[in-house]
Amino acid sequence: MASSRPRGKGFDNKKYFDSQTRALLSRVSKFSKLYLEIGGKLLYDGHASRVLPGYDPENKLKLLRRLRKKVEVLYCINAKELEKGNTWSDTGLTLDKLALKETAVLRRNGIKVLGIVLARFSKEKSALAFKRRAEAAGMEVFFTKEISGYPDDLKKVFGAKGFDAQDPVPTTRPIVAVTGAGAGSGKMFLCISQIYHDDKQGINSGYAKWETFPIWNLPIEHPINLAYEAATADLGDKNLLDKLHWKAHRIKAVNYNRDIENFALLKKIISRFVPENNFMHSYKSPTDMGLNAAKKGIIDDALVRSAAREEIKRRAIFFDKRFEKGEVSASTVRRMKVLLRRAKIS
Repeated sequence: MASSRPRGKGFDNKKYFDSQTRALLSRVSKFSKLYLEIGGKLLYDGHASRVLPGYDPENKLKLLRRLRKKVEVLYCINAKELEKGNTWSDTGLTLDKLALKETAVLRRNGIKVLGIVLARFSKEKSALAFKRRAEAAGMEVFFTKEISGYPDDLKKVFGAKGFDAQDPVPTTRPIVAVTGAGAGSGKMFLCISQIYHDDKQGINSGYAKWETFPIWNLPIEHPINLAYEAATADLGDKNLLDKLHWKAHRIKAVNYNRDIENFALLKKIISRFVPENNFMHSYKSPTDMGLNAAKKGIIDDALVRSAAREEIKRRAIFFDKRFEKGEVSASTVRRMKVLLRRAKIS
């Protein structure tokens, strides 16, 4: 599977950056305060720059810096994952070290960081030790507690030990960017909890998700979207057609399993307390919930297809090596073989 990286520029970064900024500001205008969940890599997105030649891997950081007078950041990590001491992705860093590193970079770039949120906290020793280290570094630490029966048992979710038992984080700016490392870091839970407490104060708050992949308005079998599945082959993420988007708008759209699940959760919970005039009620699909202008930047489809196929090959080799070390399961390797066939890579 030896390969050479496609040469040239398949992506106009300025066109994308300007479009993404407009999309974000348009969504912000619908609310008094927007809780913006940021998915994927925050500071440096090497995957995006490989599959979209011309993409600036620091786009997220630069957009936050451009809007820094309107933005404040909350960084989430899962207290139970922190307890395990595992490293995150290809960074080689444990979650505590990654959180301190990334929040320090944000602050050096003039971006206000409200603090680090330890999600699903239930007095884990490593979380308490991390709190002391973070506070010694000048970082404030907050907690979210697990709600028994969340998200299915709405009586408990809205009971005395539900959202009311969460300690809201004080915020002052119109955009609260909620980021963190990995799936299950509690970003969406924090956003909904904050919106719940804002509503009690009469604040018209909303939620949106900024994700780069999959690209919703490319075909589900486009190599760019297959490359996203390859990048997350060990996590089990899967691209799906957004049937709700087709039903509401008669427009084909691609989303992925966790955001489709999260959209159903969002609609279920906000129906209980969010006023009817809140813009979130206009979301008819997971794609409506999202903010993704990546297709706007593609200027050479043949080139990005080629780059994405090279990335799928690279991921196959990467997971083969990890399998040999016992770091991923055989199912990950089998999934990569399926993705190689789907991408028509021999």
